[in-house]
Amino acid sequence: MSDLQTIEAARRLTGKRSCFIGVGRPSTAAILARAVHNPELVLVYESGTIGAKPSRIPLSIGDGELAETADLVVSVPEMFNYWIGPGRVEVAFLGAAQVDRFANLNSTVIGPYGSPRTRLPGAGGAPEIAAGCDEVVVIAPHSLRTFVDELDFVTTVGHGDGPGARERLGFRGRGPTAVVTDLCVLEPDPQTREMTLVQLHPGVGVDDVRAATGWTLAVAETLRTTVPPTDSELATLRELEAR
Repeated sequence: MSDLQTIEAARRLTGKRSCFIGVGRPSTAAILARAVHNPELVLVYESGTIGAKPSRIPLSIGDGELAETADLVVSVPEMFNYWIGPGRVEVAFLGAAQVDRFANLNSTVIGPYGSPRTRLPGAGGAPEIAAGCDEVVVIAPHSLRTFVDELDFVTTVGHGDGPGARERLGFRGRGPTAVVTDLCVLEPDPQTREMTLVQLHPGVGVDDVRAATGWTLAVAETLRTTVPPTDSELATLRELEAR
């Protein structure tokens, strides 16, 4: 199902102008989108590369190919003060160790902050990215460890505590518009802002998703089924992974 997760995330960049990405599956999905669905998509990496055109999956945001193929390279302060903060990047792909029902994210610690069981990579630019970009797509594996009733630490605000939270905080963007997992797609309910099951990957049932979610999951009245990967999508993904 991980292939379908990447492919579904890539499809969500069809027709988009620009995407802010990090490494891992978000980067793979964005590169796939540019190769198959949206050749004009501008890839923006946190290291300051704008318009990067990697031919392979980069090893990190500091991978030399990103700078070599970019339209321009800016400093990290300029990236956040001029590009992210004012909303000049349309979509952001983010991952996290924990996700809650309002798509708030934890990438800081597992366990109590003062004496955590695990220290995670930290916020990076995720809080500012989620506040400034027009929309956010979260990409995460679906399990009880990841989809929790309460975050151990709120690193990045998605929809806060529900309706009006982003507005009270003065955030520019719409926040998370989708959480794409290896089982399904969740989208925020227009009224409650709670992430709701709207789309199942082939072979996955509602009970499978509920069993992997740490809260009582809301389910849309009508569920979509993810379109299976096309030959072109799979072939391009395999080629990227092999390089």
